[in-house]
Amino acid sequence: MCGIVGATAERSVSGILLEGLRRLEYRGYDSAGMAIWDGELIHRVRRAGKVQALADALDSQPLTGSAGIAHTRWATHGKPEEHNAHPHMSGTSLAVVHNGIIENFEELKLELMISGYSFSSETDTEVIAHL
Repeated sequence: MCGIVGATAERSVSGILLEGLRRLEYRGYDSAGMAIWDGELIHRVRRAGKVQALADALDSQPLTGSAGIAHTRWATHGKPEEHNAHPHMSGTSLAVVHNGIIENFEELKLELMISGYSFSSETDTEVIAHL
């Protein structure tokens, strides 16, 4: 079952988001990710597996900023691999997480691809980012 955490503060929120994900681990998941706005751009780190894998990645690739979102994913579309982990992005100014299923995502994805969008995941959620 997926979990979503969001935070905004007058300090870096990566620790807040990571703690939130740790509190949601009991729900079951296959990957975890985080996206943080640094005041100009959104930066993202995602990992397949446990929240600890994300925490380890953040040790070597820290994210800093005052607003962000984080997610634990339970696969509905796409294999449990890093490229399918949330958040999904369109460019560097929009990041999306979502729980649920977009029933018509394949039709939407095809329309977006015809319009020139490219996709890096097998998920339905990436469609939202591009829309």
